[in-house]
Amino acid sequence: AASRDFAEDRLWLNGEEADVGHPRLQACLREGECAPHPAHLWGAPCTDAHPQPGSSPLAVRRLARKRRGGSAEDAASLSLSYKIHIASENNFPTAAGLASSAAGYACLVSTLARLYGVEGELSEVARRGSGSACRSMLGGFVQWQRGERPDGRDSLAQQVAPETHWPELRVLVLVVSGEKKPVGSTAGMQTSVDTSPLLKHRAEAVVPERLDLMMRHIRERDFEGFGQLTMRDSNQFHATCLDTFPPIFYLTDISRHIIALAHRFNAHHGRTKVAYTFDAGPNAVIFTLADTVAEFVEVVRRSFPPAANGDQFLRGLPVGSASLPEELLAAVVMEPVPGAIQYILHTKPGPGPQLVDDPSQHLLGADGLPRRRP
Repeated sequence: AASRDFAEDRLWLNGEEADVGHPRLQACLREGECAPHPAHLWGAPCTDAHPQPGSSPLAVRRLARKRRGGSAEDAASLSLSYKIHIASENNFPTAAGLASSAAGYACLVSTLARLYGVEGELSEVARRGSGSACRSMLGGFVQWQRGERPDGRDSLAQQVAPETHWPELRVLVLVVSGEKKPVGSTAGMQTSVDTSPLLKHRAEAVVPERLDLMMRHIRERDFEGFGQLTMRDSNQFHATCLDTFPPIFYLTDISRHIIALAHRFNAHHGRTKVAYTFDAGPNAVIFTLADTVAEFVEVVRRSFPPAANGDQFLRGLPVGSASLPEELLAAVVMEPVPGAIQYILHTKPGPGPQLVDDPSQHLLGADGLPRRRP
């Protein structure tokens, strides 16, 4: 919301007022220099050097001003001098290695652009808040281009394929912990850049070849190749975390249990039926195809029996029931670990930021303050 009556910019995150002066937020709200160091093939922790708040103009306002021919005002447009109120909510954990910042900043930049009537390339602006947010500006399968310019202006996102390209592909997010991770993505990756020889080798020699291979697997809808490469790359990313000094431990014992479970499941079937990847946190993202979802969800339920939230254990897209053969249970399900997984979110590749036009979903009231949620 923007109004001439607002005294200052304000931000509410998940119902609680937050610091609107946070450097990440200001990196989107004000123009600054921000050069990327992409080193992770998927789910890269943001490696941008975030600019501090300064005297330079609002990034989206700069674009709006340019569109208006340099004038700060025009009769048909929202005044660029108005203060803004921002309300943002996530339906999954924040700062727990599940790309909440990518989702949040993509929505923020998309909304600001709509507010000020700005069109065109916005992934560079989103990247200033969170590196991975540049990819979240687009739908489906998206590549973050490394770029060559020192100022990072050519480090942008481009769509590899739309969300409709692979209709059978499904995603299961296994939430192990919703707690804020002890080492943030940006700080952790910067330490890795400074201290890990493996990360340097990875960025220069491994990622470019794997990126081309991954895009080919996606275009061909080759789940075997896609799944194998996803797991190998996740493993190598976490090897760079261990190679960082001092080492960073994003994975937990439960994360490793999930990795072992996926390999036993695939070995039982004699092919890659599920593929895991872990970002900068303990929570697993499992890729699979629609015809495998029910069986693997039941395997997870047997391996990590839900604690007290049985009715909330499975969220998102519906999942059918599955009966597991005894030989699969014997080969795959080991000693159960009750309550180790908080819940499973079942989803699939989707579009970029979408406008919600249902007034009941608005987060701010007519007064520009957060609505009380039921």
